[in-house]
Amino acid sequence: MSISYSKIILKSGKDQSLKRFHPWVFSGAIKKTEGPLAEGNIVSVHANNGEFLGLGHYQIGSIAVRVFSFQEVAIDELFWKDKLRKAYQLRLDLGLTNHPDTNVYRLVHAEGDGLPGLVIDFYNGTAVFQMHSIGMYLIRNELSKYLKDIMGDQLKAVYDKSEKTLPFKADIEPRDGFLYGDTVAGLVSEYGNLFKVDWEEGQKTGFFIDQRENRYLLQQYSKDRDVLNMFCYTGGFSFFAMRGGAKSVHSVDASGKAIDLTRENVELNYPNDPRHEAIVADAFEYLRDIKDKYDLIVLDPPAFAKHREALSRALQGYKRINARAFEQIRPGGILFTFSCSQVVSKEKFREAVFSAAAISGRTVRILHQLNQPADHPINIYHPEGEYLKGLVLYVE
Repeated sequence: MSISYSKIILKSGKDQSLKRFHPWVFSGAIKKTEGPLAEGNIVSVHANNGEFLGLGHYQIGSIAVRVFSFQEVAIDELFWKDKLRKAYQLRLDLGLTNHPDTNVYRLVHAEGDGLPGLVIDFYNGTAVFQMHSIGMYLIRNELSKYLKDIMGDQLKAVYDKSEKTLPFKADIEPRDGFLYGDTVAGLVSEYGNLFKVDWEEGQKTGFFIDQRENRYLLQQYSKDRDVLNMFCYTGGFSFFAMRGGAKSVHSVDASGKAIDLTRENVELNYPNDPRHEAIVADAFEYLRDIKDKYDLIVLDPPAFAKHREALSRALQGYKRINARAFEQIRPGGILFTFSCSQVVSKEKFREAVFSAAAISGRTVRILHQLNQPADHPINIYHPEGEYLKGLVLYVE
């Protein structure tokens, strides 16, 4: 490799995770550095004996290096294009790039696609970039150009929404905006249901694509049921419940803005449908007294824990809210319950839900164990990428 990068030398014994292809180098594993270091620079990572381990972006913080190559290769246009092309090919193989009823999917899923620090969601012609590392942010314009070269006319615009996701310690002032093209928030279709996506003001990149298959599954359980969609955001689960023949659907969220968007989306799909009601309310307060009102409840809260220090409190939160649902749901009811907290493992989430069931004294059976869809792939060497956990439960 002709280009020489600054080096990160690891402490003895701290090279094993990289030898198992885990893409993170923690700051505490670093013994010394050689050469100038600037946040976002490409660095070469080496074992204490000098053995090459990988190339990645340097960053100030707990995760000091995000490795994107375990081979000593040139990091140039061909390298990045190959990474993006492979990510696109996977979605092509999954049938998502030309699906007759769905034009929204995740195009790049960070470590899951060998591009740590980069998320790209595709919304009916617009790719929304969200960077979680300075290194990816610094090459955003190049990545936008490479993606256009790969996708051609399928790609109408690229919007960068990294202002709130980049590390706060970074010495930059990011501003959200278009890198290519100039479209406004538009409509997308998911299995034929229409959604208005606002990537400029909405949460994440504008929509929670990771629940696509779980929403579709909910549709199959909704016929003649009274449905509560708690933490509804823009109403995704609600529309699929209505499509499945639900008797009534109540969408509840603490955010008035989310409820307004839910109402807009309902009108797009089921105008003037008396089955639906949107309610602004706190989840725990709303669940305090709904005895026998619903026989299908969806609990899809925001991440209760974003770092390990909050894990214990988060597990208590999951236990409390699920206990409320178990106590209130009608006999023969179905509970869809989720955690999107990366630091909450499948086992810990299940323990919290099981404890909640025991508190309620109800007989509960597992019908499905859910996770993120295939366009959110999990790097087998990076189990932290499995962030979405869900259970579908039958409550007697």
